[in-house]
Amino acid sequence: DHVLSKATDADTPGAVQTIGKDELKDKHLMLYFSAHWCPPCRAFTPVLSEAYTRLKAERPGDFELVFVSSDRDQAGFDEYWGEMTFC
Repeated sequence: DHVLSKATDADTPGAVQTIGKDELKDKHLMLYFSAHWCPPCRAFTPVLSEAYTRLKAERPGDFELVFVSSDRDQAGFDEYWGEMTFC
């Protein structure tokens, strides 16, 4: 019914927030399957983050990127998620 996201407001940057499925309606959704332990994924993530930031500025509200984690533990997920601008 919802996905997790990082807050972007000035008061709580990076805090976890939820996005309801209705907010994703009529948007293009991109799914990014990746993991903290995967070297090719780790190399690609900064490239994807940069492209996401640029596209969001050009096309706000048009699409969203959803990270689908294959991490093996919460600590790995938390560290990797902290590096992403698109979550």
